[in-house]
Formats: sequence, structure tokens, C-alpha cells
Amino acid sequence: MSKQEKAEAKMSVHVTRRFNFLAEQVFDAWLDSDKAGKFLFKTPDGVMTRVEIDARVGGKFTIAEKREESEVEHVGEYLEIDRPHRLVFTFGVPRYSEEMTVVTIDITSEGDGCELNLLHEDVLPEWAERTQEGWGKILQTLNTIL
Repeated sequence: MSKQEKAEAKMSVHVTRRFNFLAEQVFDAWLDSDKAGKFLFKTPDGVMTRVEIDARVGGKFTIAEKREESEVEHVGEYLEIDRPHRLVFTFGVPRYSEEMTVVTIDITSEGDGCELNLLHEDVLPEWAERTQEGWGKILQTLNTIL
């Protein structure tokens, strides 16, 4: 498959989740190293080894977890931070692909809670299903830690 065909084949993954927490609480968890290390890219058997978050536009993040015998890094750069409504960042997992994707999180206040809409763009088709499942689990864990 050519580079152009690969680019055209990329998909978007969309996940929506309602939280019984204020938009500010949900938003802030994404940029707080302590909280992020408890839900972002955490697997049941993995051990977080590093959570570095430079929470500013142009700032980068690295979240690393030891899984079995290897460390898996999740990296990205913040493109937009509009507390508590919108967070946009690039995202990649260098161990599995040099591709960088874009994640947009929109949070809308609703009564005593909020709704989070996550859009993950430029996902390769072979990763779409796992990406959808992964974000669902991440948002469930976020709900639990809040």
C-alpha cells in the first residue's frame, strides 16, 4: 500500500461518555500527572513507570507503562487547551508505529455532570477496533478514579 493509499484509508474513532462529575474535574484529570497515571493507557497488569505532562500548548507528554518484560510509551503534544471545554493533542505509540494521530476531547456541562466526546483521527484501519475499545476502557477507568 502506498503512503497516499495509507493516508486515505485512515479512520476516525468516536467515543462518548457521560460523567456525574463537573466538567472541570473531568478535564483537569487529563492534565494532572497523578490522576493521568491512574487511567491514561493503564492496563490491569501493567505498572506505570513514568508520567510526564507539560500541560501547555506546545507542551509534550510521555506516559510509560511496563507491560510484562517491556516498556510501552504513549507520547504526544498539546495543540489546544481550553479548560474545561476542549483538549486537542497529537498521539503516538512509537513501539508500534511512527504514525502520529490527533485526539480531540470536547466536554459539555450537563446539569450536575458532563458529557465527554472523544474523536481520535487518522487511526489506521487495523487499529480502529482496538482503539475504540481502549478509549472506552480508559474513560471507564477515569470515571472510577474520579
